[in-house]
Amino acid sequence: MTVDPGEGAHVRQLLGAYVLDALTHGETRRVCRHLRECDGCAADYVEVAEAAALLGLVDEEDLLGE
Repeated sequence: MTVDPGEGAHVRQLLGAYVLDALTHGETRRVCRHLRECDGCAADYVEVAEAAALLGLVDEEDLLGE
């Protein structure tokens, strides 16, 4: 991986859908390729993936504060 120079198209806006496997095949390939080259987006991906994994631990009572 290389350090992101802050230039070019980033994929941060697609990371949530990428984690949930909700992108088209082309979008998935684009995100995957970008994550191999951009440390900043790769770090954001890890955070989004961890947050998505935690959602499975939340139940209705947690959301309602009961």
